[in-house]
Amino acid sequence: MAELVQLVVSGIATGSIYALAGLGFTLLWQASGTINFAQGEFVMLPAFAMLFCVLAGMPLWVAVLVTCAAAMIVLGYGFKRAIVDPLIRHGVIPLVIATLGLAIALKTLVRAGYSAEAHQFGSPFPGGVFSVGGINVTYADVGTLLIAGVIVVALQAFVTRTLTGRAMQAVAQNTEAARVLGIDVKRMVLYTFLINAVLAVVAALLITPTYLAKFDMGESIGLKAFFAAIIGGFNQTRGALLGGVLIGILENLVGFYVSPAYKEGVALMLFLVVILIRPEGLLGKAEERKV
Repeated sequence: MAELVQLVVSGIATGSIYALAGLGFTLLWQASGTINFAQGEFVMLPAFAMLFCVLAGMPLWVAVLVTCAAAMIVLGYGFKRAIVDPLIRHGVIPLVIATLGLAIALKTLVRAGYSAEAHQFGSPFPGGVFSVGGINVTYADVGTLLIAGVIVVALQAFVTRTLTGRAMQAVAQNTEAARVLGIDVKRMVLYTFLINAVLAVVAALLITPTYLAKFDMGESIGLKAFFAAIIGGFNQTRGALLGGVLIGILENLVGFYVSPAYKEGVALMLFLVVILIRPEGLLGKAEERKV
């Protein structure tokens, strides 16, 4: 029983990281109809940026702040202005193709310009485990859960309890109606892109100590984040949380009780089962959208 609880806790911690990246998918889709298949690379780039800052002598927390600022400029504002704005008027398909190309380009640039090798990245949490009722839990898992939980709660509070957050919700629900009400739609959409950039940095901070900083680390993370968003419901932010946690828990259980060889296929299998039974996702609602 203790082993099962440990696996579930560790799975929730890992799944919460997938959920943070998955939240980016749902936020961008709700606000602007954007599907960003370079989301995994948006996690990979901050990992290398933080690694570079740390190697330059910066404390980790300073490296995180510097990376957040850079990510908001490049992965938030720059991505929106350079790729999304020119292409979104032509529909989703050109944007999907562009983000797929962007993902390949970013991986190639990092591999050629920095290194193809995996690099160690120090954990922001102390090593070791502590025991609670005979259950061993690592400090890294607890720290990951706390940070992810704080980010999610803060984001939810911002969206539901602030004027700007409610304006963002209005834009996500009905862009034309929000514009008629006097809401600055472009600015609200930009805020969503900036939030996505920060979520990517946090996900990079939490997962890179395990995945290591490598040019192709975004492939697995991005795919699982996308599956998490689809499984939970692409039009529900809470759905990404549920999908990510389910993937994390099932990966641990399958890897321990069945075989580690099947661990990487868990997200795909869960995605196929859910999409066949409930195409709108576990928490999603069927909707029509013009593109």
